Amino acid sequence: MSELHLLSTQQLITGLQDKQFSSLELTEHYIKRIDALDSKINSFITHTSETARAQAKAADEMRAQGDQRPLLGVPMAHKDIFCTQGVLTTCGSKMLYNFVSPYNATIVSNIDKAGMISLGKLNMDEFAMGSDNSSSYYGTVQNPWNLERVPGGSSGGSAAAVAAGFVPVATGSDTGGSIRQPASFCGLTGIKPTYGRVSRFGMIAYASSLDQAGSMGRSAKDCAYLLQPMIGHDPRDATSIKYDMPDYVQDINDAQAAAGDKPFAGLRIGVAKEYFGTGLDREVEQAARAALKKYEELGATIVEVNITDPEITLATYYMLAPAEASSNLSRFDGVRFGYRCENPTDLIDLYTRSRSEGFGPEVQRRILTGTYALSAGYFDAYYTKAQKIRRLIVKDFDEAFASCDVIASPTAPTAAYKLSDNLDPATMYLGDVYTIAVNLAGLPALSQPVGLTSDGLPIGLQLIGKHWQESQLLTTAHLFQQHTDHHLQHSAIAKETV
Repeated sequence: MSELHLLSTQQLITGLQDKQFSSLELTEHYIKRIDALDSKINSFITHTSETARAQAKAADEMRAQGDQRPLLGVPMAHKDIFCTQGVLTTCGSKMLYNFVSPYNATIVSNIDKAGMISLGKLNMDEFAMGSDNSSSYYGTVQNPWNLERVPGGSSGGSAAAVAAGFVPVATGSDTGGSIRQPASFCGLTGIKPTYGRVSRFGMIAYASSLDQAGSMGRSAKDCAYLLQPMIGHDPRDATSIKYDMPDYVQDINDAQAAAGDKPFAGLRIGVAKEYFGTGLDREVEQAARAALKKYEELGATIVEVNITDPEITLATYYMLAPAEASSNLSRFDGVRFGYRCENPTDLIDLYTRSRSEGFGPEVQRRILTGTYALSAGYFDAYYTKAQKIRRLIVKDFDEAFASCDVIASPTAPTAAYKLSDNLDPATMYLGDVYTIAVNLAGLPALSQPVGLTSDGLPIGLQLIGKHWQESQLLTTAHLFQQHTDHHLQHSAIAKETV
């Protein structure tokens, strides 16, 4: 029982079904680990242990009565960007330090309906703005593989919690790589679905045309299990799209049953030289190319494709995302909810001091950048031009996918860097250089572990798919994981017993 946290989601489901352990025993195991070890990681903002115990007891009773929902009684946790009724929802910010949501986000309700047990809310970069989880009002998150390293961001708490063995799976959000980059840094699999696949209702907005919720776990199949209840059309979200509802786990099982010695026969993997250029760490490149060679050995064909220069996509993203943030975050004004300055002298003072004191430096930086880009005299020169370039980025992906099925690249140019590096904003933004184009184009993408550096830090490979092709990404990563053991490696914290 001391190693329950090392089991996959599939193994947890089987164990619950076969009565090897109860949901309450499983939940207590994770709570005990969180209580004993999270002081080293700081992955949780809010613990919901008592509620989780009650949910676990109810799940055990329902299973005893014949309830066959596969995820019934399996623990998980939510990134603190998703509204949870009756529970603190902070978005990692002082601005929402006292905000208890009166309703659930759609994905929270959907996961509840699947019978999963929520252990709490996970730390994150403030309002999802950051790539190292250092901008959170609730403190920096440490990487479970090496406590001197960052876990990535903005879903750093989600990645750290899974990598530390505090939960088997966790939700995340991805605006420019915020699921994939921390998955890479923490040795996990993480998927960002097609824009519109998962409802954004109840997800606190950063950049509305880019934000998308997704799942994180140690393996592709773990991600598939959590993503399944998250998807579907939601009339409360104007960006939610009606589309065929796949069964990700069944698709994986079918593909595995049909796989032979060459499971990737017929699969064309596009590789762009633009993603293997200047700034890419040597060990990261070696691991990525070794993974591609393994794909070839298993039957895949590597084809060369061309993609928009990553530096252009980086500039485009950091014009559009702050512009949308400037608009979205205007609602946090000290009037209706959240942080309010003390003793304001008038309305302008209330607005100014509440926002200056409630928002951290990175959020203020992006609001100011976005406001400038949207201001009279600069709108056409910056925002409109960036929107035109965004359309060209989509066109380049369309042309690339004409000759391949998926596109592969390193997830991030480096492995997790040191907390003490304290990178300046421009350098930190470069960590998203391989991931942001996916959000601009609304495509699905996944990061999977493909090796370790000489320092023992995880390295991720990104797979980018065509619109609505999450199943292909999850299946491809799963079959790769049946022939490799990168996803079976555990962090130093996960190896600790309590």
